[in-house]
Amino acid sequence: MSDTVLTALQYYGAGAALVAAFVVSLNISTRVTGWAFVLFVTSSIALVAWGFLKQDAEGIGWQNIGLLIINIVGVYRYLIAAGGNDDGSQASCG
Repeated sequence: MSDTVLTALQYYGAGAALVAAFVVSLNISTRVTGWAFVLFVTSSIALVAWGFLKQDAEGIGWQNIGLLIINIVGVYRYLIAAGGNDDGSQASCG
């Protein structure tokens, strides 16, 4: 794998995670938080790829497999299960 592709995966993953975390921290609405989790999913996918394609970075790959699962739960909870609840509050925990 070329160094350019690996560098792009690494920096996209890191940058997307930072933006997604910032959006979640704003607590704007259920829908916005759900789309931040979609961004987290893309970040995790990029870092899983980077982790397993880059020599000696498998730990980041495995960590992001776990984070990918968590982020998919976030997408489900805030975009799918919320059922269009976009009143500015977060989805209920129950």
